[in-house]
Amino acid sequence: MQRFTGKTVVITGASSGIGAAAARRFGREGANVVLVSRTQEKLEKVARDIASARVVAADLSTREGVAKASEEARVAFGRVDVLVNNAGTAVTGSIEVVDEAGFDKVMETDVTAVWRLTKALWPSLKAAQGNVVMTSSVSGIGGDWGMHAYNTAKGAITNLTRALALDARDSGVRVNAVNPSFTKSELTADMLDNKQLVDKFIERIPLGRPAEPEDIGDVIAFLASDDARFVNGVNLPVDGGLSASNGQPPQA
Repeated sequence: MQRFTGKTVVITGASSGIGAAAARRFGREGANVVLVSRTQEKLEKVARDIASARVVAADLSTREGVAKASEEARVAFGRVDVLVNNAGTAVTGSIEVVDEAGFDKVMETDVTAVWRLTKALWPSLKAAQGNVVMTSSVSGIGGDWGMHAYNTAKGAITNLTRALALDARDSGVRVNAVNPSFTKSELTADMLDNKQLVDKFIERIPLGRPAEPEDIGDVIAFLASDDARFVNGVNLPVDGGLSASNGQPPQA
C-alpha cells in the first residue's frame, strides 16, 4: 500500500519503540516523515530506513523544544498532514514516593508538550485536512498500582483526544488515539527483564504476549489513513484483548 504518498507525517518519540515502528511503516507507504526526539544519533539511525525523512532533535518538555520542532516540521516538506503525538515518559511510585519534580516531568512531557505541539501545527493540519493520532495507553483508561503520575497524564490524553475531535468539527481534522497495553520498548526495558512480572502480564493478555512496537505502529498508520476517514474521537485499545476482561483472574 502507498496510502501516504505525497503526505508529510510528523512523529514524536520517533527514535525508538512505537515511534520508530510507526515511522518505518509510514515510510514504507510513501510518506515524507519528520522524526522528532531528543537524541540526534538515534533519530538518524531510524531515518536511514526511510526513503524521505528529516530529523529534529528537540526536548518537547520545553517551550523552546516545541517551537523548534514545530517550525522545522512545517518547513521540512512544505506541509503537515499527520501529527503522531507519541513521545512520553513515566515515573513509578505512590503519592508518598513521587516528588513534585517527577510529577512535573511526566505532565510536561506527556500532556503539556502534546497540547503545545498540536496547537502549533493545527493551522498546517487544518490546511491539509489532516489528522492527529495520540499514543495514550490502557493506563489512560484504568488505573495501575504505583503509576499514578503516568495514569494522570494518559487519562488527560485520552480525554484530550475526545475533546479535540469535538472542537475540530468544522476544521476537517480528525483526532484519534491508540491505547496500547504492555509493549516492548525502551520505556519498559526494566520490566521486560523481570520474568515473573512479564509472566503476570502474559497471564492477563488473551493473545498471550506483550505487544511488539510494530503492533501499535501499524494501527497508528491505519487511524491516520483514509481507510479510517469516518473514525474520529476514538481511543482504540491495542492491547491483545486485555480490556475484554472484567478484571477477575483466569479460572482455568
